[in-house]
Amino acid sequence: MSEKDLKKANKKIAELEKKIETLEKEIETLGGEKQDVFEQLQRVSADYANFQKRSPKQIADSVAYEKKAILRSLLPSIDNFEHALSHASSAGDEETLDNLIKGIQLVFDHMLDALKSHGVKRIEALGQPFDPTLHEAMMRRSEPDKKDDTVLEVYQAGYLMGEQVLRPSKVIVNKIEAEKQAEETPTDEAETTNTEPEE
Repeated sequence: MSEKDLKKANKKIAELEKKIETLEKEIETLGGEKQDVFEQLQRVSADYANFQKRSPKQIADSVAYEKKAILRSLLPSIDNFEHALSHASSAGDEETLDNLIKGIQLVFDHMLDALKSHGVKRIEALGQPFDPTLHEAMMRRSEPDKKDDTVLEVYQAGYLMGEQVLRPSKVIVNKIEAEKQAEETPTDEAETTNTEPEE
């Protein structure tokens, strides 16, 4: 091997050693980055596992808190019922009836206020146009002096919570058109003829 070839080989070896050194540094850097990513992934995984454990408990606690708030708001209504009943049993006949009616009205108003404080309100249906999203028609009645499809009577009040229907109002609806059509429709009677039987 000539000196020139030896120099070329040494130069190549030096270049390869430099490349190997560079690659080893890159491998070391990538190994460090991989370790960082792995540790981050472990932390995220641990956080997620903790979240999964905490989440149902937080939801249950929140539901329990809301239940307590609703039940607490209804307790005064029970107290008012108790007062009304105790006063009703100790008063005279006419006074008993008046006290009982006042007591029941007080409880009713208080319960509506309690519901309102939780975002629940009554659906105003009487005299309103029938709306199938808010009302459930129990039956039809015809009152010609009222507009067609108007709520004539509320059988059971409905309630909204925000914009959602908790329970639709059960109502009786005015249906004039159905009766008019029935009156205007000819009856299917057999036509009689005055022809005499042939002899």
